[in-house]
Amino acid sequence: MARRLGISRNSVRKYLTLLTNENDSTQNNQNDVALAERAYGNESMAHDAQRLEQLISHFKDIQHELGRTGVTRQLLWQEYLRQNPDGYVYSHYCHHLNQFLKRLDVAMHMDYIVGDIIMIDFAGKKQSYIDTDTGEKIECEVFIAILPFSGLIFCMSVHTQRTVDFIACINAMLLFFGGVPITILCDNLKTAVIKPDKYEPVFTEICGQLSEYYATTFSATRPYSPRDKAMVEKAVNIIYNHIYGPLRNREFNSLQALNAAMYDQLILLNNKPYRNTPYSRWYYYEQHEKACLKPLPSTPFIVKKVVLLTVQRNYHIQLSDDHRYYSVPYQYVGKKVKVLYDKHSVEAYFEYQRIAIHFRNDQQKSYNTIPDHMPPNHQRMQQIKGWNRDDLLAQAARIGPSTQQTAANILENSIYIEQNYKACFGMLMLQKKYGADRLERACKRALLGTRVNYTMVRISLNGAWIDQRNQEITVLITMD
Repeated sequence: MARRLGISRNSVRKYLTLLTNENDSTQNNQNDVALAERAYGNESMAHDAQRLEQLISHFKDIQHELGRTGVTRQLLWQEYLRQNPDGYVYSHYCHHLNQFLKRLDVAMHMDYIVGDIIMIDFAGKKQSYIDTDTGEKIECEVFIAILPFSGLIFCMSVHTQRTVDFIACINAMLLFFGGVPITILCDNLKTAVIKPDKYEPVFTEICGQLSEYYATTFSATRPYSPRDKAMVEKAVNIIYNHIYGPLRNREFNSLQALNAAMYDQLILLNNKPYRNTPYSRWYYYEQHEKACLKPLPSTPFIVKKVVLLTVQRNYHIQLSDDHRYYSVPYQYVGKKVKVLYDKHSVEAYFEYQRIAIHFRNDQQKSYNTIPDHMPPNHQRMQQIKGWNRDDLLAQAARIGPSTQQTAANILENSIYIEQNYKACFGMLMLQKKYGADRLERACKRALLGTRVNYTMVRISLNGAWIDQRNQEITVLITMD
């Protein structure tokens, strides 16, 4: 028995003694559990079960402690021993803790909707190329994205995770996928998220611009919850195996050469059939997902600069890049407005509402004013500046011949054409107060004088009004 079991003869003798009991007539009919109790002793088994129960109770109390700063397993074990002096040694303590945490850390199967989401991430391990001028090894970040439903993967190398490179990655990713999803899910990288939060993260201005341009929205995972984007986490390992591995012995002399090689491997990966099936990632994408993505804009996104400017007294804002002025509604004079601009357009926002938009080109004037942004009196002044002699005479002719002749005389009063236009326009505006008929009679009376101007017409109107009032008073006195 000792030779077969690989134990000492004394151990065999000990167990035979424990299992042999001459007074027990039922020993030959006992099952393995009963024999084990006799062989190993009930007291020791009961004691071990009690220790394990105490340990599990301890784990339930401290399961959230490991995530706190400065808390280690060694510290928790020492605290456990102070409460249970006969507790487990450190190695057994860690073993049972791992088993306890595994039972808590269960995974959930996720079903993804076609065209609903793209998950993005940057790989932990970097790629590199050799600068031909300096011989320096330049390390690059690797951007990875995946459509979870079909599993189609995209990747590219960029120098950094900063805004310019992040925008280039998003533009290239959407162009590769040939459409836009409802949501783009990322982790809490600084380029995308200003303030991480479990329920309502705050995104950067650039994410807002990308969302508006591509008609999509950005979403972020919960802090320290990589399983929220488990598909792209798995895609990172797939990229390691199918792109990093095959390219490990190749050297590249530029970022473009590195990306070209990665793209070739990426096409092979996406065309590789899934295990135990003839269908690839490209197949599921082409058959089911491509048509469900929203169409891309005609041009890729271009980042807009963002500045906070004060609206000047002339209801314009000035861009320091080109030293040109752009109007906003006059009601916002003195207000701080957020201005987004690129080489094509200028947009002004006040409290998240767009209040003005201008299109830019190199041939623009210094002041770019939209008439609707002007106050009413400025609009009238602008209207006067836009008129010419024929316009004013045509308007006067609609009132009457005397008014037309008066307008012609006013327009010839001086060599200063702008002043003549203003005076003629003012004369025509008198019809709003006195009516067209009275204006026509006043102009007829003014033409009897040696000189005709705006003032003479206005005086004639006032005099006619006084004469009319006197006649009314005389009639009233006569009736009395």
